[in-house]
Amino acid sequence: MEKKFVIGVDFGTESARALLVDTHNGEIVASSVSYYPNGVITENLPDSNISLPLKWALQHPRDYLHSLKESIRSCMGDCKVNREDIVGLAIDFTASTILPVKESGIPLCFDDTYKNNPHSWVKLWKHHSSDREAILINETAFKKNESFIKRYGGEISEEWMFPKILQILNEAPEIFSAADKFIEAGDWIVWQLTGEEKRSSCMAGYKGAWSKNTGYPSKGFLKTLDSRMENVVEEKLSQDIYSVGTTAGFLTTKMSEYLNLTEKVAISVGIIDAHAAVIGAGISEPETMVMAMGTSICHLCMDEKEVFVPGISGVVADGIIPGLYAYEAGQSAGGDTFAWFIKNCVPKTYIDEAELREISIYQLIEEKAEKLKIGESGILALDWWNGNRSVLKDPNLTGTILGLTLQTKPEDIFRALMESLAFGTNKIIKTFYESGIRINKLYAVGGLAEKNKLLMQMLADITNKEVHVVTLPHASGMGAAVLAAVAAGEAKGGYKSIEEAIKYMIHFDSKVYTPISENIEKYKKLYSNYETLYKFFGENSDVMKSVLNIQRECKYL
Repeated sequence: MEKKFVIGVDFGTESARALLVDTHNGEIVASSVSYYPNGVITENLPDSNISLPLKWALQHPRDYLHSLKESIRSCMGDCKVNREDIVGLAIDFTASTILPVKESGIPLCFDDTYKNNPHSWVKLWKHHSSDREAILINETAFKKNESFIKRYGGEISEEWMFPKILQILNEAPEIFSAADKFIEAGDWIVWQLTGEEKRSSCMAGYKGAWSKNTGYPSKGFLKTLDSRMENVVEEKLSQDIYSVGTTAGFLTTKMSEYLNLTEKVAISVGIIDAHAAVIGAGISEPETMVMAMGTSICHLCMDEKEVFVPGISGVVADGIIPGLYAYEAGQSAGGDTFAWFIKNCVPKTYIDEAELREISIYQLIEEKAEKLKIGESGILALDWWNGNRSVLKDPNLTGTILGLTLQTKPEDIFRALMESLAFGTNKIIKTFYESGIRINKLYAVGGLAEKNKLLMQMLADITNKEVHVVTLPHASGMGAAVLAAVAAGEAKGGYKSIEEAIKYMIHFDSKVYTPISENIEKYKKLYSNYETLYKFFGENSDVMKSVLNIQRECKYL
């Protein structure tokens, strides 16, 4: 049988990675990563002295095209695959990452008229300064008993599309007026590839408050927020939404030349990166949670029934696998927490020791943390270093470390930070259980899962469940490759369904972490204290928000 290949491109927070995959057996023939030249923009606009306020996180849309081209061309250059044998391409993308564009699809930040206005740029998922708009949306939806809010655990996040659009309207009405459309960056890339606007049900469902049955929030509700929002769906979004696994179109002549592929390449509708990882992990059934562990952590599971779980990020029909309801929860900071600690809290003596031993500083600090007994440090931490996504859904909560003394060492703090992530995951799982969604197994994907053995054992011990670390490289990119094969279809060497493609393309032996009975009992005591701290700062006290308000006042003095 003649071999055919597909390309999956995983757009992350800092880079894009392309995988060239054999459709017959799922072999990764080549892979390549390309970092965004401008990275995450948090201080000043590119080539400008225009500074950004607190909690802003932007990106440059040109970076996405640059990394798309660089990663795909590098893949093709590293192998002997004929471009004529590439039959499909799919992308996954971090969401909600939105940008304002003209009718042609050209981003407003490409226009000299608007480029000096920060609101014309891409707002990355971790742009958190739309929190006041999110509060307004949630309070209004609660008062009006809007049905859509129940699908999102009682409130939507400041990270999502409508709060960001409303922030633009409030702070830069000229950008709101100039934008013909607001679109998820993942959908925008598909538009660039095919020349057609084909929005994803995954992105619209989880980040745009869209439902397969009822569509977007009503015009009446949007008008209540601001009269200028009444027709935003009809005028600046799209009600044409396409399911995951659908063929969005084929490469345009321009893009086929740009990527050095053919116009015969089928393009799939996009998917959120974490959700693609579920497919890449080979999961297509209920009672299994997949933890996509990177800079942040997403917790995803599926069930045959729809229930409204408090504090989750959403439940979407056919959100990952057709025929099942897919649930999402998450932690806003994962690997970011450790990166912050290593950058700011590790003494030079530790760095020197790591260099002398020729190991990374991460390896050294984990090695030291692993030698500590459970509870030995006397430290307890809350995992809210970038706000709380689930279950409290509050961006104005902050990280906390309890128990510091003059004897505290860096490894004591580092271990407590790891434990806090596992405690936070356990809190999410308990909330699902209390709502009738059973979770019997955990699968972990991503760099955090692959590199941090101690954290994986903590997750097993604290949740009292086996943790399967997916050893297949680049689960999100592989999930995208599966969708590319489905978009191509059987006739071109692909597959007729996601489940069939998973069967033939996803193969790996997971690294399994089994709960240690002795550790389970010890962690129960610590977790009880975590819950006490969780309730005090998250539910019963405004101290964190008061301190944050003081910081904001200082910023603008």
